[in-house]
Amino acid sequence: VSLVAVIGAPDERFGEEVKAFVILKEGAAATPQEIVAWSRENMAAYKYPRQVEICESLPMSATGKILKRALRSG
Repeated sequence: VSLVAVIGAPDERFGEEVKAFVILKEGAAATPQEIVAWSRENMAAYKYPRQVEICESLPMSATGKILKRALRSG
């Protein structure tokens, strides 16, 4: 994994759940299911992402910060 952004995604049961947007390192291969499985084994139950989306890039501001509001809006 090269870069990750995490947001709260709507969930009917709990209100929100963890959703991760992942950029993989060049030449690396992983599926969203593999990332969730690894996270489940290595992170606390309330921290691991329930949804993972593999991306080529993430929206960034001019200062290099990830624009999470753009991720939330779709």
